[in-house]
Amino acid sequence: MKPGGFWLHLTLLGASLPAALGWTDPGTSRGPDGGVGESQAEECVLLAEVKNECEWPAGLGSSLNYREPRSFEVTRREGLSGHNRLLASCGKKFCSRGSRCVLSRKTGQPECQCLEACRPSYVPVCGSDGRFYENHCKLHQAACLLGKRITAIHSKDCFLKGDTCTMAGYARLKNVLLALQTRLKPLPEGDSRQDPASQKRLLVESLFRDLDADGNGHLSSSELAQHMLKKQDLGEDLLGCSPGDLLQFDDYNSDSSLTLREFYMAFQVVQLSLAPEDRVSVTTVTVGLSTVLTCAVRGDLRPPIVWKRNGLTLNFLDLEDINDFGEDDSLYITKVTTIHMGNYTCHASGHEQLFQTHVLQVNVPPVIRVYPESQAQEPGVAASLRCHAEGIPMPRITWLKNGIDVSTQMSKQLSLLANGSELHIGSVRYEDTGAYTCIAKNEVGVDEDISSLFIEDSARKTRLSVGNMFYVFSDDGIIVIHPVDCEIQRHLKPTEKIFMSYEEICPQREQNATQPCQWASAVNVRNRYIYVAQPSLSRVLVVDIQAQKVLQSIGVDPLPAKLSYDKSHDQVWVLSWGDVHKSQPSLQVITEASAGQGQHVIRTPFTGVDGFFIPPTNLIINHIRFGFIFNKSDSAVHKVDLETLMLLKTIGLHHHSCVPQAMAHTHLGGYFFIQCRQDSPASAARQLLVDSVTDSVVGPNGDVTGTPHASPDGRFIVSAAADSPWLHVQEITVRGEIQTLYDLQINPGISDLAFQRSFTESNQYNIYAALHTEPDLLFLELSTGKVGMLKNLKEPPTGPAQPWGGARRIIRDSGLFGQYLLTPAQESLFLINGRQNTLRCEVSGIKGGTTVVWVGEV
Repeated sequence: MKPGGFWLHLTLLGASLPAALGWTDPGTSRGPDGGVGESQAEECVLLAEVKNECEWPAGLGSSLNYREPRSFEVTRREGLSGHNRLLASCGKKFCSRGSRCVLSRKTGQPECQCLEACRPSYVPVCGSDGRFYENHCKLHQAACLLGKRITAIHSKDCFLKGDTCTMAGYARLKNVLLALQTRLKPLPEGDSRQDPASQKRLLVESLFRDLDADGNGHLSSSELAQHMLKKQDLGEDLLGCSPGDLLQFDDYNSDSSLTLREFYMAFQVVQLSLAPEDRVSVTTVTVGLSTVLTCAVRGDLRPPIVWKRNGLTLNFLDLEDINDFGEDDSLYITKVTTIHMGNYTCHASGHEQLFQTHVLQVNVPPVIRVYPESQAQEPGVAASLRCHAEGIPMPRITWLKNGIDVSTQMSKQLSLLANGSELHIGSVRYEDTGAYTCIAKNEVGVDEDISSLFIEDSARKTRLSVGNMFYVFSDDGIIVIHPVDCEIQRHLKPTEKIFMSYEEICPQREQNATQPCQWASAVNVRNRYIYVAQPSLSRVLVVDIQAQKVLQSIGVDPLPAKLSYDKSHDQVWVLSWGDVHKSQPSLQVITEASAGQGQHVIRTPFTGVDGFFIPPTNLIINHIRFGFIFNKSDSAVHKVDLETLMLLKTIGLHHHSCVPQAMAHTHLGGYFFIQCRQDSPASAARQLLVDSVTDSVVGPNGDVTGTPHASPDGRFIVSAAADSPWLHVQEITVRGEIQTLYDLQINPGISDLAFQRSFTESNQYNIYAALHTEPDLLFLELSTGKVGMLKNLKEPPTGPAQPWGGARRIIRDSGLFGQYLLTPAQESLFLINGRQNTLRCEVSGIKGGTTVVWVGEV
């Protein structure tokens, strides 16, 4: 028979069932609340005997006589001996509804105990206490547990208004419970020193253990009610709330009990976890693509995820290329570049002690350059073809001659140097003529370029006349030096005319016909033109490299002291001081610099400019969007859009009391290195690190001091100063991490330095440094720290320097593939052969050659 049919059958039988089962009815019995309970008692007794699914009738033992049915006499005689004893003992014990009669384990006497649970049924009823109950049993159970009279009423008010416990009252109740628990059972000394979140978790666990009287891991309504009875100081000021409301609000699975997990949820105890294998996650993405970083911190009530880079929070910075999104608060990076590489951390808000580190590695397909693109040699001479490749991971280089791998043709005549980046032919023959293809390949891409070699008779050989030259701006005009021949190729004297204006290059004053030329700064514009500043004449000269003549002059504000070429936007920035005291500085921009004519001078609105910095381009980074300007009286750098020349933001350095003096940049990890001015002659000029992703100050660059210089590929940062004996060398890893390689003590300090590509190791750099007061040059292999000195050079320039002059003793390199360097002495120039690490030659009769520009192949 179906369950429903069974209950219907009982209803139809009516009063005939009690008589058939041996019941007698002495009369009507009423409970303490005045309700009639005999039919319920009969039903409960019946169910107890037939189905064993109900609690013993609540409080009706004294008003009903029970007789064991004979039909059950044989089958139940042995099993019901304890039950019969209970019936006999409770026969005279009256228990109210919502309770049952039980024998005390201590005394063996009958006593009333509130029902622990009711049959799950939904027959809603309103109580006289104004609360809503799922059924009558729940109502009587609550009356028993609370020890107060609660009757069923027919008003619908409680159905409409629901539980009288409001959310505000419920929150207050939980605070009171925790406060009581803290007072009654304070945490041990060791636990009290933990963070607030851990303390709260321990307190909630302690409260749960105290409430869980039977230790079964579930809090029932009776256990919660008993707690309320013990804690009389909960009082009447909780807006109608009681511990029982924990079931009303936080019994998520509706099983009429609370587990520890539900208890955690009720008291907003955050439970977080992070698998050990997820503590560090490495993500590799190819440049130009997008990536998503997902935080592996999991748990109940997990607060929002906070993402950080270099200790700086990313969530609220409104960055154009980084956003947190989605329900799991993942970090989304669009169009990843090498500045994004580095470490990112994530943690739940307020729980920084549990964090995950994401290491973002950015792979870059190879980009290569070959040198020379084409060359003609006579038979019998040596020839070299060089290939420079950059990429992440480091590319592998192979050579093909007319499509055939040259590695199969290795001999004394044909060899590969510097890990394959140079193909050397000892004595060329006519059959060596061909197209030599350099191929660079790594895991994410491949690039190739061709260098052509022609073997010709000397009569047919042509020679370039304007490329691979040093242009030196001296007291006696402009001198062009060919480093291979170690001779002056061209000399533009001060009296020569400017092509477009017929003015002299260096006009002489009438009272002093021997006044020397004055130069401040010069830049190479795409190997087509050189722009050079003449401070005392308030103009910039444009030198045509192909014609080796001064093409025109461009008038600018008084005392132009510094030039810089923005290759990305083809414009030359000019900083003018106004006067020698720098009292009226201005910043101007010459547009369309490589056009040769038709340039426009734009006077920017920036005032008080003391210096500026435009990050250089390289093989991987060929476009720069932003420049920076700074003021000698302001602890900040100002970010400028190079295209619109508009101020974008100001990066404050006040917290570090840093007034910027010089900057350097590496695209690996996106760091700016800012040299601060000296606070006093006795203190060193420290450096600050700025993250270009967030435009925020990371902090001091360790103990590094001096002017920062970045290698062309951005992998090495060398810091030195003329007034400091220390030279610091740092390396940027492919993960965007700054590592200190070594610190060297160099006496005296460094006046200037230049990078040169290694001729023995691929993708390595050496530096040559001019000492501040000594004639020697310092040589340093960056990868090994090996130091050497080039001696027998003459004394560096002496005498009072011009106020707009740079380093008293400069050193200039000859580009990516060049092997020569130039440094001036008092009345001569010294050329250094970097390949052989020796002094090449001295060019005499040149005074004041402190402004030098290298011009490569045209």
